[in-house]
Amino acid sequence: MTNTLIVEDNVSFREILKNILIGRFPSMTIREAADGLEALMEIETKTPELIFMDIRLPGENGIQLTRKIQASHPATIIVVISNCDTIEYRNAALEAGAKAFVSKSSSTPVDIIDTVSRIFPTCQPAS
Repeated sequence: MTNTLIVEDNVSFREILKNILIGRFPSMTIREAADGLEALMEIETKTPELIFMDIRLPGENGIQLTRKIQASHPATIIVVISNCDTIEYRNAALEAGAKAFVSKSSSTPVDIIDTVSRIFPTCQPAS
């Protein structure tokens, strides 16, 4: 079972992502946070193995949070998600410690599933 945290302020996108993940990774436990403060509280309650992190969040942005989480929980795998699909955002996410970047605007559910399978080999999709 993979403990996953989705850090996303857009409720609709958070729900879509959650449904994609649960549909293909039924053993995945998913928790949610709408901002950085809530995310940090969730992490201290139970450290996730995998985090989907939006860049634009109320308060601290996702790049800052990624850096902070990687400093205190280096084994946690972070995938940054954003509508801003630029090389600058991708590089900033990877430099902060993210293992992958997923574009909200151009990625498909298959892209998301493939990303999880590639960066988190013990979490394989159900057939």
